[in-house]
Amino acid sequence: MGEADATTDVLLSEDDAGVRVLTLNRPDSLNAFNQALWYALTAALEDAADDDSIRCVVLTGAGRAFSAGQDLGEMSDSSVFEDEAPGYEVLMPVLEQFPKPLLVAVNGIGVGIGLTILLHCDIAVIADDARLKVPFISLGVTTEAASSLLMPTTMGRQRAAEVIFGEPWISADEAVADGLALRSVAPEHLMAEVMGIALPIGAMPLGPIVATKRLMNAARLDAVQAARARESAEFVALVQAMSD
Repeated sequence: MGEADATTDVLLSEDDAGVRVLTLNRPDSLNAFNQALWYALTAALEDAADDDSIRCVVLTGAGRAFSAGQDLGEMSDSSVFEDEAPGYEVLMPVLEQFPKPLLVAVNGIGVGIGLTILLHCDIAVIADDARLKVPFISLGVTTEAASSLLMPTTMGRQRAAEVIFGEPWISADEAVADGLALRSVAPEHLMAEVMGIALPIGAMPLGPIVATKRLMNAARLDAVQAARARESAEFVALVQAMSD
């Protein structure tokens, strides 16, 4: 890949012919989201949205995981959130309204937000050795990222219920069958496959791309935001009940 690379400790950014590749970069923590990563990804998406040279974004992970979800160690430390809002709450509105095509290269395990973020992306390609899981109920909480709406819509109600309530691992082939990913490929071909989709988009005119993404988002945005608000209320009630 190409031009003007930008790097933070937790997120790598690289541009290639109208495509910005963002790489979650906490491999020792399986790219679990801590405050720094939530905020870095939010800022990177905002920057990509405002950069007229960028037509689409590809998101992937460094190392053997896409993302292991929320960093639970940090989440248990309430002092982390004294000076700033939880990063999940900052990212989600930006993700839901991201104005350009957002592609994902799922390079390894995706847990929690490592799965539910796919529901907000336009195209996902998954490595054939990757696996996905949503362990919400076993952690004493409930769905996030409007997945109570988007998983049944994407996967069908019964399959979504099986995945949410039973928490099985989802194989790459199952992810494709469930509509979570477009196709699965060998890990060594993953980025080439995704860039083969992204680069033609990167050559398209910006105005029609943004207008079309806006139309695709418009039909579901209100429902997604309402679902996430309901989830947040239930999440808070469950956490409070655990602490009583």
